[in-house]
Amino acid sequence: MALVAYFSMEIGVLAEMPTYAGGLGVLAGDTLRSAADLGVPMIGVTLVHRKGYFHQRLDATGRQVESPEPWTVQQFLVEQAPRTTVTIEGRSVHLRCWKYVITGAEGEVPIYFLDTDLPENAVDDRTFTDSLYGGDERYRLCQEILLGIGGVRMLRALGYQHIDRFHMNEGHSSLLVMELLREQAQAAGRATVTADDVAAVRRCCIFTTHTPVPAGHDRFSMDATVRILGEGPMLSLQHLCCHEGMLNLTYLALNFSHYVNGVAMRHGEVSRAMFDGYVIDAITNGVHAATWTSDEFHALFDRHIPSWRRDNFSLRYALSIPREEISQAHAGAKRRLIERIAVDTGTRFDFNVFTVGFARRATEYKRADLLFHDVERLTRVAAAAGPLQIVYAGKAHPRDEAGKQTIERIFKARNAVGSSIAVVYLPNYDMALGRLLTSGVDLWLNTPQPPLEASGTSGMKAALNGVPSLSVLDGWWIEGCIEGITGWAIGDDDRPSHVDRSGADASSMYDKLESTILPLFHQRRDGYIAVMRHAIALNGSFFNSHRMVEEYALKAYAT
Repeated sequence: MALVAYFSMEIGVLAEMPTYAGGLGVLAGDTLRSAADLGVPMIGVTLVHRKGYFHQRLDATGRQVESPEPWTVQQFLVEQAPRTTVTIEGRSVHLRCWKYVITGAEGEVPIYFLDTDLPENAVDDRTFTDSLYGGDERYRLCQEILLGIGGVRMLRALGYQHIDRFHMNEGHSSLLVMELLREQAQAAGRATVTADDVAAVRRCCIFTTHTPVPAGHDRFSMDATVRILGEGPMLSLQHLCCHEGMLNLTYLALNFSHYVNGVAMRHGEVSRAMFDGYVIDAITNGVHAATWTSDEFHALFDRHIPSWRRDNFSLRYALSIPREEISQAHAGAKRRLIERIAVDTGTRFDFNVFTVGFARRATEYKRADLLFHDVERLTRVAAAAGPLQIVYAGKAHPRDEAGKQTIERIFKARNAVGSSIAVVYLPNYDMALGRLLTSGVDLWLNTPQPPLEASGTSGMKAALNGVPSLSVLDGWWIEGCIEGITGWAIGDDDRPSHVDRSGADASSMYDKLESTILPLFHQRRDGYIAVMRHAIALNGSFFNSHRMVEEYALKAYAT
């Protein structure tokens, strides 16, 4: 079976290791966990991010305050002996790496965390692997040189001389193709790159694109690129590296990959429209079932579906689990969430009240405050159809002012609803809190502006725990929503639209809550538990990373 080197700017391994910012890194961790479970030969490569992403504090008005989140690398990782160097701005920057091993049902997957914090490096160079998505254009480009070029060199130094596939999880690592081109030319005794070298590199590269937002694709001026990276083969290959006169890491990955995919069926369509002329497939994301299932559902599945950890498809047999056992398992997870809310905020949620959860990266297009589009209507819904309470979480990137303002608007809305609806915002969202939220709420809410949600995975985690979604038809939910069976759709239009549809979506959301979801929960609880059971059996059994990795193995790694 092909050996795959999986490169990602962020990889979420443990909540205690803040080497991830959100969905991209958590997906990377789930991918590697499933590879270990399935026995797919894989190596992970990332940066160590010594200061983490950031620690989030929210003041009384919802204003986000960021601070570094340092962690003790030696507590979790083992330093490796090999060293390598990368040339940046004409000087050698030395690299070491740290190793973490994921042990799965069928094998082990090592992850190598690259680190420039070495005494032989200049003071500034030692900080290149400190902060995830931090710094200016220069800092970001230096990080991407270290990840792509430095990552390949480190793998060679570690003894991985033959790697069959290089999988780029987003474009951050695509400079690895420059190192592969250099290796091809050097092996042939040439100083220049040929068309044969390009073809050879393309045969071994795979690219997964995650964002349908053009601004989300990293670009750098050629002046900065040449100054920082040097000329190398790039100047003679600008037609393959550049777009609109700038180094574009997405186009670099597109042009040097034999297989390219989006992360949901709709995202594949959107990507093909964005990048006309490129063949772009789709492999819908998934989540690692054993990681994201609550302790209560672990025990429940172990009793009724013993094979579920290795064979996630067997979760379809959840339809035979008695409803009262589904309800009891969920009750345990909900109690633990309510306890966490009390500790973190001092607010006592009522166990018997319908609890809505919304947690993800706080950025404008995700419309976290859509639930408060019409506060008066929301309070009428709660008064007429049954009480509800709402829990939020999510970080805004330090430079995302619109995202920060969204959090502040939620705090204002919380004050506006007063005592009629309990609303809390839990700070410092991480993997541990994500697991608690997606298992402990009664309904998972997702309100992106289509078509800007490439996939989304939090609703998949919720489904594994019997929590149905109420979501806009975008990303994975277009594939996962069976109305009234696995959850509910906001609106009935799944066509991409860049026109603001907040009013219509909010109205649809209120209608579903008032006329369908809250009455079902409060008056026909068996019917609600039936939806919970179908969420596990239909969505949990399919939208998992075991299925996703098997698709990659078939479509990308074996070709």
